Amino acid sequence: MINYQKSLESALTQIQSQPWLKPNLLLHCCCAPCSSYVFEYLSPYFNITAFFYNPNISSADEYDLRLCELRRLICEMPGLQKVNLIEGDYDPDSFFRVSCGLESLPEGSSRCFKCYHLRLLRTAEVAQKLSFDYFSTTLTISPYKNAEKINELGRELSSEFGVKYLFSDFKKNNGYSRSIELSRKYNLYRQNYCGCEFSKKR
Repeated sequence: MINYQKSLESALTQIQSQPWLKPNLLLHCCCAPCSSYVFEYLSPYFNITAFFYNPNISSADEYDLRLCELRRLICEMPGLQKVNLIEGDYDPDSFFRVSCGLESLPEGSSRCFKCYHLRLLRTAEVAQKLSFDYFSTTLTISPYKNAEKINELGRELSSEFGVKYLFSDFKKNNGYSRSIELSRKYNLYRQNYCGCEFSKKR
């Protein structure tokens, strides 16, 4: 099994060796709590643009709440180099299409893999269109997400779209614990489910 934290550290070391070439990263963000540690960790190495694209979220109210919290975090996090924000479309029908027939499967199943792919695919498309150097996602910070599968999809989409994918396992090195600390510090809304109506029922 690949150690994706080691892969990340290797990439950051290489980037750090050329500080005059700070690359642009399109970072798919699922929510403010998960983004907090990733912003803190990566901002010294990248010009970060957060991309909020999460059609899996079960209601427009929940979607808006998570988006507002991400905006607030970007504004309030001191010492954070400027993070731009791109707001993707809220298109829940696209999630229901990819999850059709998989509704009864448990969390962590192929339904979740379809959801990862949906969000990473759109991130890769935008990264290519806007000429970003890298794309990645905050999803690997969650202990409930399959980092191996997320990185596998990132690798495939990198080849397809010609944009480098930043491999990660952000929960390592106490990343998940740090995200909890930062969430408390900034009083961030922490949802108790992934976002889709199927995870909410469990």
